[in-house]
Amino acid sequence: MSIPAREPVRPGVRPSPYGLPGHLVDFVEALRRRGITVGPSETVDAGHVMSVLNLLDRESLREGLACALLRRPTHRATFDALFDLWFPAAIGERGGDAGPGVTLPRDDNGDIDLEALRALLAELLADESAEAQESVESLVALLVEELGRYDSANGPSYSAYQALRDIAPDQILTKILEGLLGGGEDAPGKPSGDYESEVAKRAAAQRLADFRRMVENETRRRSAENLGKERVANYGVPKLAEEVDFLRASDAELRTLQRNVAPLARLLASRLAVRRSRSRAGAIDLRRTLRKSMSTGGVPIDLVQRKPKRARPELVVLCDVSGSVAGFSHFTLLLVHALREQFSRVRVFAFIDSTDEVTRFFDTGADLGVAMSRMVREAELVTYDGHSDYGHSFGVFAERFSQAVTPRSSVLILGDGRNNYRDPNVGALAHLVSTARHAHWLNPEPRGQWGTGDSAAEVYNEIVSMHECRSAQQLAAVVAGLLPV
Repeated sequence: MSIPAREPVRPGVRPSPYGLPGHLVDFVEALRRRGITVGPSETVDAGHVMSVLNLLDRESLREGLACALLRRPTHRATFDALFDLWFPAAIGERGGDAGPGVTLPRDDNGDIDLEALRALLAELLADESAEAQESVESLVALLVEELGRYDSANGPSYSAYQALRDIAPDQILTKILEGLLGGGEDAPGKPSGDYESEVAKRAAAQRLADFRRMVENETRRRSAENLGKERVANYGVPKLAEEVDFLRASDAELRTLQRNVAPLARLLASRLAVRRSRSRAGAIDLRRTLRKSMSTGGVPIDLVQRKPKRARPELVVLCDVSGSVAGFSHFTLLLVHALREQFSRVRVFAFIDSTDEVTRFFDTGADLGVAMSRMVREAELVTYDGHSDYGHSFGVFAERFSQAVTPRSSVLILGDGRNNYRDPNVGALAHLVSTARHAHWLNPEPRGQWGTGDSAAEVYNEIVSMHECRSAQQLAAVVAGLLPV
């Protein structure tokens, strides 16, 4: 799309000096900066895709480039956000593109009539026709321009929060549902539990979520024109699933992480198999080597090696399941459950301010989401006030379950070490570590925060090896190094 000569060239729409191939390379570089691995062969494939597709059909171009450049489905959200910045739907204000009759309703004073606007949105979102979809897109552009625009030091900017704040989309959910159900007997407020009503509820929630996403995309597009797409990409593009901080992850991000557990477990299991294949030979048996060297005049030409022991170790997991680290513990338990075949036995113990064994909830084939809910509800994890007490929990474990740790056991402790200024009970932990074959602590907090406030991480780090595991990427790297051979 050409830019009129009378308008200044915005940072976000500055053309590439190397034309369309250069623009594609810039897009690939943006993907790499966000952690998506794209090699030269994928870039060449993407160039071939662009040579045969209609470049004016954005959705076909989006799908074609995604097929050529992406390797993991969990990277799709980041790809889509970057695609919208590098291949925008339009340049500048799109108010002139609105279809017939698509305008913002106003009152007698010329201000936007929010109640009429909510009714119009509900009517359009409940309509499944292509014309209604186009009208929604045009209305979103008008909303961002009218409600989402504000002046900043760098000129006009746009905010999705500001655009949605006055509309309050949650208030129109009931109206969308009424439109989908046709206001009949299954309309909200009337008793119904049938299949059609449930489908309508989910469809209404999905369309409202799509509307929010359209506002966010339009906001990013307009902001990128003034600030530059590279700058907006630094803060306005979602992180990859494996880079999301466990302690700051939203429910949707945690669900994405859970879907990523199985591929991650397969990757770690394959790495373990390679490590084991490389270590088939045992240590040199000096006695048998010297005996065999008698036939060569005492020169040890042929080395005799001991047969390696193939025994798989036992794994004992102690995890803090309090609210502050529940997401991290949940994901790590899912990963351990997926890797259970790499160990001869896996026992899981959970704690908040007391400890209980919860292995029974993680049987083979069990739904892990249900298992986590049952664990928190049925296990004896709270003795006092429900705040984390690592010292008391370690003491209860030493008193009731010390026989679970043997010289063949590998112990894995999950938690942030925040003890609420209580006794850390380092003696119980030291005894546990001295008994086990290996002991490691996975901490979801940044290393710089260890020992600050009520954190006893630095104290525990003197007894057991503690590893920072803030994201799934870090967790995979740590677990890959700790897996037994």
